[in-house]
Amino acid sequence: VTGASFFVFSGALKSSSGYLAKSSIVEDGVMVQIAAENMDSLRQALREMKDFTITCGKVDAEDPQEHVHIQWVEDDKNFNKG
Repeated sequence: VTGASFFVFSGALKSSSGYLAKSSIVEDGVMVQIAAENMDSLRQALREMKDFTITCGKVDAEDPQEHVHIQWVEDDKNFNKG
């Protein structure tokens, strides 16, 4: 599990790259590169406030290397009140 200050989602990953998706740590955030078709699905999920999972790793890998889970949780109004 990785916590991050920000996330960047890029829909510029080419299908010829050989990857389902790629994630990398950028300063104190995370950048996730996905294909344009997956970006459309991600946008729709965010609009509808639905959970979304991105599988990262090589297309031909037996086991995916990692998953990026976008999960909506209950709003915690007591966070950072001080």
